[in-house]
Amino acid sequence: MPIYLVQHALSLPKEKDSEQGISEAGQADAKRIANVAKAYNINVKKIQHSGKKRARQTAELFERVLKPIEGVESSSELNPLDDVTEFADSLQSSSNRMVVSHLPFLERLTSWLIIGKTEHTVFKFQNGGIVCLDKSPKDEYWHIKWTLMPKVG
Repeated sequence: MPIYLVQHALSLPKEKDSEQGISEAGQADAKRIANVAKAYNINVKKIQHSGKKRARQTAELFERVLKPIEGVESSSELNPLDDVTEFADSLQSSSNRMVVSHLPFLERLTSWLIIGKTEHTVFKFQNGGIVCLDKSPKDEYWHIKWTLMPKVG
């Protein structure tokens, strides 16, 4: 079973919302991506988010569409500058969970899981997009199985 990594949807600038909740365009992108995932029968067991308003709102949008059986929960280890290696140790390919977080955390986590280094970016995330990572029990590293991004190009 894979894990699904999602960069929070496009947020409002701090001048418009000090907590940077997601914008109307961000909501539309996230809803569209969530509905495409649902149409592909993506089965998410749980959605975790950083607790920041934009990540929580994005997680809630995905929850309404994908209906994870274990719901949504906030996790204090998913903030932009948190240590990805600690979080990576908690991941299991059987968890089937979605993680809604921020940059640079998600890009560093993806690199760590795929190549064992955080210094080289192996995938550029988009706000509201999903990167699906998978791993065979016999493999040391994860691989990108597929992605769904709001924009092409």
